[in-house]
Amino acid sequence: MRSVLRPVLGLCVALTALSACDPAEFDSDPQVRADARAGRKCVQAVTQQTGDASGVVNTTLPIVEINQLIIDLPSSQTRWVCLTDDLGAPLQLYQLGAG
Repeated sequence: MRSVLRPVLGLCVALTALSACDPAEFDSDPQVRADARAGRKCVQAVTQQTGDASGVVNTTLPIVEINQLIIDLPSSQTRWVCLTDDLGAPLQLYQLGAG
């Protein structure tokens, strides 16, 4: 019985790991990869700044500027703006509506 469960368990672990990946990270278009990287890194930057790990990239508010993302923090109901370079690295971070 163990010999049957071991491959099944390995397959489940591998599928779980792959499902956590963002498919855009592996896209052939470098701009798509940079956008995915910017979203991930901006959420990480907001988490470091606030200590709140509930951040998600806002996809409903239109943004005219390039290299700019809005990060929502649902738990505190705040929004942050993250400015990035062309490679997706965060350069500037500020809270919307603060001072």
